[in-house]
Amino acid sequence: MTLSYVSTRGCAAPLGFGDVLLEGLATDGGLYLPDTWPALSGIDATLPYAQVAEAVMWPFVEGSMDRDTFGAIVAEAYATFEPPPGTSPDVVPIVDLGDDLYLAELYWGPTLAFKDIALQLVGRLFAQQLRARARHMMIVGATSGDTGSAAIDAVAGREAIHIVMLHPLGRTSDVQRRQMTTVDAPNVHNVAIEGTFDDCQDLVKALFADEPFRREVSLGAVNSINWARVMAQIVYYFTTSAAVRTMRQSSGSGPDRPVSFCVPTGNFGNIFAGYAAMKCGLEIDQLIVASNHNDILTRFFRTATMEIHGVVPSLSPSMDIQVSSNLERLLFDVVGRDGSALAELMLEFRAEGRVTVPLDQLGMLAEHHRAGRFDDDQCLALMAELHRDRGLLVDPHTAVGIGVARELRDDAPVICLGTAHPAKFPDAVEAATGVHPELPAHLADLFERTEHYDIVGNDAGLLKEYVRAAQT
Repeated sequence: MTLSYVSTRGCAAPLGFGDVLLEGLATDGGLYLPDTWPALSGIDATLPYAQVAEAVMWPFVEGSMDRDTFGAIVAEAYATFEPPPGTSPDVVPIVDLGDDLYLAELYWGPTLAFKDIALQLVGRLFAQQLRARARHMMIVGATSGDTGSAAIDAVAGREAIHIVMLHPLGRTSDVQRRQMTTVDAPNVHNVAIEGTFDDCQDLVKALFADEPFRREVSLGAVNSINWARVMAQIVYYFTTSAAVRTMRQSSGSGPDRPVSFCVPTGNFGNIFAGYAAMKCGLEIDQLIVASNHNDILTRFFRTATMEIHGVVPSLSPSMDIQVSSNLERLLFDVVGRDGSALAELMLEFRAEGRVTVPLDQLGMLAEHHRAGRFDDDQCLALMAELHRDRGLLVDPHTAVGIGVARELRDDAPVICLGTAHPAKFPDAVEAATGVHPELPAHLADLFERTEHYDIVGNDAGLLKEYVRAAQT
């Protein structure tokens, strides 16, 4: 069965996977979702990661390419991951933290962040589809730190693709910025925007909303507004759930039961992939939303009111967000897939900075979601404890997830998603533990490389001119 994809705003025409991949954002401003959730049954999630990934994602991709081509792309994408020797399973190893708490290390790809899991695949899918259609693409993306380097690594040097990546000036870690700005490739263009990540994200959406400009430059998206990003993240919910259940059975840790996941969350794409996995049949007890002090999502899941506050910089900058794009995908299901109702809800939110969903809809959310926050001081204390007691270094984002999981868990085993290698945030790790985490060998000279980026004001007109010039 070939899936069709619909927009959350209900006005854009349904598309197939290949078109959705290249379109990114729907022409009505909405986000694409499959028109129905496929039943992913009979998948042996204990097999090697690439095999599981092909099986989980194939129903979403079928009809856009043959399966052998897709399988080869998947295998090539995940061959780029290098977990430490002796860790298990492959690609996404699991660490037992004790007390039925587990850490899934999602950050052993080329740029040391969980974004690699999706973008190493998406970059290759872009290349395949562009070749098949004899087209080119101008990617414009926004990053709060990790998406940028992962996207750049995935497309640098590829024919028929240019990328302009926006980051908020002065609001990423030095490692995150340098991973983007030291890439010397003719098709890569880095831009520091004078504003916040939300400003960067709004600029990207403004460019997509200008239909003539969008077609003029063949605009494409790598942010998690692109459905392919979310699709690729569904896989590790299957593999890590299976791995932990196997670990518990082997150690006699108690009766077999579905696990919960705790996810440090900014733009909501990572945890929405868990919701998608549930809709496709994976047994999950709870999805726990973990926020830092920029806690719009935690407040929403507790009160049914989403209200924008000012962004306050934190030790976990990838979570310093107030407009979480992928929440729209969840709300689409909450309102019964009524595109006009969802569009009205989102327009009210952007106009007023505040919106409330009915209490019966909050009940639907609360059935499988919980939410908590963990501030910087708590993170530093937890990072110090994990290093002192277990010899484990974690970055601040991962610490947010582990801390909230400890506070909100019930009696189900909990998998915390580790989102970034500690060496991406060396200052925070060293402040907490006294240890300066070293970058892996392939990035050891990062601070000796020359940076290349431009500073642009928070203005869509200025950015359009920059993008036009970048194509030449």
